[in-house]
Amino acid sequence: MGAFTYYISTLVVYFGIDLLSAWSLNLQYGYAGVINFSFIIFQAIGAYIASTVVLGPDTGINAYQTYLFGANLPWPVPLILAALAGAALSAVIGVFALRRIRRDYQAAVMLIVSLIALQVVSADVHLFNGSNGLTGIPKPLEGALNVSLASYQWIYAAFVLAICAVVYVIVQKLCRSSWGRSLRAIRDQEDAAISIGLNPTLLRLEVFILGGAIAGLSGGLLVEFIGAWSPGAWGYAETFVIFTAVLVGGVGNNRGVILGIFLVPILFLELPRFLPAFGYPGLIDAIEWMVIGALWMLGLLVRPRGLIPERRFVAVRGGSGAIAFDGAAPGFFGRLLMVGRGDGVPMRRRAATVAQPAPPADKATAGSASERTELS
Repeated sequence: MGAFTYYISTLVVYFGIDLLSAWSLNLQYGYAGVINFSFIIFQAIGAYIASTVVLGPDTGINAYQTYLFGANLPWPVPLILAALAGAALSAVIGVFALRRIRRDYQAAVMLIVSLIALQVVSADVHLFNGSNGLTGIPKPLEGALNVSLASYQWIYAAFVLAICAVVYVIVQKLCRSSWGRSLRAIRDQEDAAISIGLNPTLLRLEVFILGGAIAGLSGGLLVEFIGAWSPGAWGYAETFVIFTAVLVGGVGNNRGVILGIFLVPILFLELPRFLPAFGYPGLIDAIEWMVIGALWMLGLLVRPRGLIPERRFVAVRGGSGAIAFDGAAPGFFGRLLMVGRGDGVPMRRRAATVAQPAPPADKATAGSASERTELS
């Protein structure tokens, strides 16, 4: 039973970290249409920064590895720096990668950046100990808590889930704000969005930086849990696992992403581990990637919008500028009105409001009376 609870607590931690990663990608791809095939390098920079600011100098007991910084900062400063590092790297890459070019070209640029970063970090031992990576990263507050390893894992799992709850609230608020509606506008009708004064490049850069910060935070949480990090842990293929989870769960739906993370990296990637040994060594690992590819293709063929699709919006313009949504598809002009003011409210609640008779208005006030416009 002890081994089983240890395994479950480990899965809970991985679930929370993967969830942060998926929300980061869903912000960028699901809401802004940025195909970020270099996602893993932002998680990696967060992991490296969180490691090097707690390991201390690369002398003495750490003389077997070389790395930058070499500080010994108290927790939770490493996590904050990891998020800032992810945001800073996103800003640098976003400046040249998010120009107004075709999205397939953007995706190619992102993938190339990821491959270059992997080779640079692997080749230069002075950055983060080259291909050997960093080890001996202390777990935060392990000594202060003075609990067993199993108890510590559950405490850390609860901490990760608490961070997930905070990030979810923030992401949901942003996605339902006028900023989130602007992102959907540039995703769906970029030329029309430009015509009403939106700046697609700036908006994509903003969401790219925000997603990079969340990715950096997830990397910091991951490396503090596993205690080591190397280039072998952040190959470009890891990005496709998170992308598959977003596609399966529901692009543009943060709740659907939760389901996607549970199904893809937690359920379907863990099931092959319980298969009895057969075939040549490494066949089970190969099967895991076959499952990822099959899920990607099956999702695009059967449920291209995911198991829990993005809730499509219907614009309702009133005195408060509120935007209602139900489940119907927005039309072209409906998407333009989404850029207006006000937060989204459920259609039934909004319908109850607009169903009430309007107060009488004379000729002087008739022009300013609230009018309801429903577009689809």
